[in-house]
Amino acid sequence: MNSLYRKPLPGTNLSYFDTREAVDAISPGAYDKLPYTSRVLAENLVRRCDPNTLTDSLKQIIERKREMDFPWFPARVVCHDILGQTALVDLAGLRDAIADKGGDPAKVNPVVPTQLIVDHSLAVEHAGFEADAFEKNRAIEDRRNDDRFHFINWTKTAFRNVDVIPPGNGIMHQINLEKMSPVIQVRDGIAFPDTCVGTDSHTPHVDALGVIAIGVGGLEAESVMLGRASWMRLPDIVGVELTGKPKPGITATDIVLALTEFLRKERVVGAYLEFFGEGAAALTLGDRATISNMTPEYGATAAMFYIDDATIDYLKLTGRDDKQVALVEQYAKQTGLWADSLQNAEYERVLSFDLSSVVRNVAGPSNPHARVATSTLAEKGIAADYQEADGQMPDGAVIIAAITSCTNTSNPRNVIAAGLLARNAVEKGMVRKPWVKTSLAPGSKAVELYLKEAGLLPHLEALGFGIVAFACTTCNGMSGALDPRIQQEVIDRDLYSTAVLSGNRNFDGRIHPYAKQAFLASPPLVVAYAIAGSVRFDIEKDVLGNDANGNPVTLKDLWPSDEEIDAVIKECVKPEQFRQVYEPMFDLSVDYGEQNDPLYQWRPQSTYIRRPPYWQEEGEGAMAQERTLKGMRPLAVLGDNITTDHLSPSNAILASSAAGEYLAKMGLPEEDFNSYATHRGDHLTAQRATFANPKLFNEMVLENGPDGTAQVKQGSLARVEPEGKVTRMWEAIETYMDRKQPLCIIAGADYGQGSSRDWAAKGVRLAGVEAIVAEGFERIHRTNLIGMGVLPLEFQPGTTRKTLGIDGTETFDVVGERVPGTTLTLLVHKADGQTLEVPVKCRLDTAEEVSIYEAGGVLQRFAQDFLANA
Repeated sequence: MNSLYRKPLPGTNLSYFDTREAVDAISPGAYDKLPYTSRVLAENLVRRCDPNTLTDSLKQIIERKREMDFPWFPARVVCHDILGQTALVDLAGLRDAIADKGGDPAKVNPVVPTQLIVDHSLAVEHAGFEADAFEKNRAIEDRRNDDRFHFINWTKTAFRNVDVIPPGNGIMHQINLEKMSPVIQVRDGIAFPDTCVGTDSHTPHVDALGVIAIGVGGLEAESVMLGRASWMRLPDIVGVELTGKPKPGITATDIVLALTEFLRKERVVGAYLEFFGEGAAALTLGDRATISNMTPEYGATAAMFYIDDATIDYLKLTGRDDKQVALVEQYAKQTGLWADSLQNAEYERVLSFDLSSVVRNVAGPSNPHARVATSTLAEKGIAADYQEADGQMPDGAVIIAAITSCTNTSNPRNVIAAGLLARNAVEKGMVRKPWVKTSLAPGSKAVELYLKEAGLLPHLEALGFGIVAFACTTCNGMSGALDPRIQQEVIDRDLYSTAVLSGNRNFDGRIHPYAKQAFLASPPLVVAYAIAGSVRFDIEKDVLGNDANGNPVTLKDLWPSDEEIDAVIKECVKPEQFRQVYEPMFDLSVDYGEQNDPLYQWRPQSTYIRRPPYWQEEGEGAMAQERTLKGMRPLAVLGDNITTDHLSPSNAILASSAAGEYLAKMGLPEEDFNSYATHRGDHLTAQRATFANPKLFNEMVLENGPDGTAQVKQGSLARVEPEGKVTRMWEAIETYMDRKQPLCIIAGADYGQGSSRDWAAKGVRLAGVEAIVAEGFERIHRTNLIGMGVLPLEFQPGTTRKTLGIDGTETFDVVGERVPGTTLTLLVHKADGQTLEVPVKCRLDTAEEVSIYEAGGVLQRFAQDFLANA
C-alpha cells in the first residue's frame, strides 16, 4: 500500500488514494487526459501495487504502452451456480490434493469476497400458462439438483468468504446491478472503486454503473478468489460517442442489437469500450445496462459508462442506503470519475453511433449480431406468405416465446412495455397461438412487485406469460420440455420451428433441441410473436387478429407510447420494492462452528459432483503427465465463429447422446437428465459433452451433397486417424484416450465465442488436446485454455487451414521456446511425407500466463505454490 497518496476524503470520515497526484507526479496534467478505465486501473495500482514497481506500472497507463504486465486486484468475485459451483468443486478437490500431500486443507479458502447466486439450475418444465408454474418448476429444480445443492450448502460453512444466495431469487447479473455492487467500496476506512470478475461473460452488466466488471472463466475466477493478481497489459480502450436520441417506440433492445452489429463490424474484440456523448447521457441506467450486458455479443471485454446523475437516480430507485448514494457522488466528483470530469479524456480510437438511426430490430436466425430490421423481414426472406392449416402448426412456427434474461428484465422500460402491449392485446381479444410455449422469467423479484403495482401482470398471464422462475432459463438453454404432441409434429413434418426470446444468445442448438433457429427481440415483440405464432408472419404489417368489432389489429395498434411507459414507471417502480426484496435476501449469517470437516464427503454415485482428477498423474482423467506437443492428431478441423456452445453445450441432454447414455447407465431416469450445464461438477458426465453440439461442422467429416460433390456433414462427429473411420465424437475421444494419442484442434477466426464456461477448455484437455491452432481467439476462452494447460497458437495473417490444405490426415509438432508473443513453428506432417514449417504466434500473452501453462494449468499451479509456501 502506497500510504504517500492516502488522503482524507472530504465530507466523510474515510480516506482515499489520490491517483491524480500520483499520475501527475510522473507526467503533469496527464490525469485529465486519461479515459475512465485508465483512472480506475491507476487507482488500483496506487492502492495495491508494490511501491517499487508503481512508477513503471503507471507509465504503462499514462503513456499508453503495452510493453509490460501490471497487476489488477478485483475487489470481489461473483459466480452463478454452474461455473461458481464448478470452481468450488475444484477448490474442494484442491483441498483433497493438499491433504494427500500432508498439507492443511482447511487453509484453502477464497481470500477475496465471493458471492455465489444459484440461478442457472431451473428449467421451464411448466410454462407460463400453467397454474402455479413457479412453484412446480422450483420443486423439480430441487429434486433434480439435490446432489448439487447438497454440495453448495456444504460450501457455506466449509469455505470462508463465500456468500450464497439460494435458488428462486433472481439472476446473478440483475442482483449485482440492483443490489450487490456498491459502486464505491469501503474497507478498513478506505473508499475505492468497486471492481469485480464474474464467472459469466455477461458480468459487464454492471459496467453501466461505472464499475469495471468483466467476465472470466471459472479457472481465472479461482485464481482471483485465492488472492492472486489478475495480470494484464493496458487494454485497448475505445471511446464510443453516442449521438442523437432514439425515435419513438424504440426500445433498448433495438438499440443494443443495432450496436452489436455495428461494434462487431468495427472489430472491438477484447477492447474496453467507454460510451459517452449527449446520447449516452440521455439514456436511463436500465438502457445503459442493456447495452453493457451484451458486451460479449459484440466481442468486447467491458462496456463502461461514466458515473453521473442517472447513476445516482438509479441507486436511489433501487433502494440503496442514502449514505452509500452520497458516498458514490462524493467519491466520483473528488477523484475525477464523475462524467463532467472526463470531458478532456483522450482515446486512441473513437467510434460514433447515432441513436436516431435505430429502427425496430430482431437478431437472428442464429447470431446476436445478425440484426434484421422488422420492416425488412419479408425482403430478408424471414417473413413470408404461409397458410395455417387446421390442426397443424405453420412453417416457421414459434414453439417458444420467452421473456427472459438479465439483458432485458433488469430494464423497467422493457418489462413495462411488454406489460402494456399485453394489456392492449387482451383488451382487443388477442390470444397466444396454442403451440407457443410462453414464459416470463424475470431476473429479480422486484419485477413481479412493480408489474403487480401497475396492474399489468394479469394481462401478461392471460397471454401465457405468467412467472415461471426468477432465474436464467430459456436464454441459457433451460427452456424445458415441449408438449409431446408438438415435439412429435416437429419431428414428423421436419418442421422449421423457431424460438423468439428477449435474451442475449441465440446460437444454433442452444435454446432447445427442436427449435431449429432462434431470434432475439424486445419483450413487447416477444409477446407479439406469441400472438402471431410464426416468424413467417410480417410482424410490422400483417394482421394479428380482429377486435370485438371485427376491426383488424396490427402491431402498431398495440404498441404503447413512450410517454405511457414512462408514466407507469414513475408511478409504479419504487425503492421500497427493491428493499422489500433484497434486505431479507442479504441478511446472511454463517455459523462456521468447530466441527466442520474441511474435506467434502464425495457421493460416489453422483453424476453432478465428483472429485476432480486434475492432480492425478495416472488413471482416468490424469492431467499431470507431460505434454510433448509432438505427433498430435487433429480431433477436429473447424471453421470460423466456433462458440463455447459448440465446444461444450449447456442445453438439455438427449437420451441418444453420449452423456444421456452414461446417465442412463448410472440409473438416472430420462426426465431427470437435466442440462449439460448442471452436470459440470462431475467430469465423467461433463467430458461427454465435448463437441456434443448437433450443429457442429467438423471439416474432417464429409458426405456427398445433392449434386454429388463432397460437403461437410453436420453433427457431433469425428474421424479417427489413421484408419479414417467416422464415429460419434465421444467414441473418437475414447479411442484416442485409450491410445494416449496427443491431439490438437485446427480452427478459423474468433474461436471460442460466447459464454465463459471453463468446460469448453476442460473437456478438450481431458480428451488429450495439447494445442489449439486458430486464426483468432475470443479473450475468455483463450485464458481458459491456458488455465487448463492447453497452448493457444495463432496463424499469421493470410495463413489458414485452407491455404495449408489441412484435411485431418496430418500430424503436428510445435517447436520453439514458449515466451509471450513469440513466433513458434508448427510442423505439419502430411500423409504423403511432405512437412510444412508454418510460423504461428504463441498466445501466452503475459509472463503469468507462461507460468500457469508451464505448471500444467492453474489448478496444478495452485497446489504447487500452496505446498511450497506451506
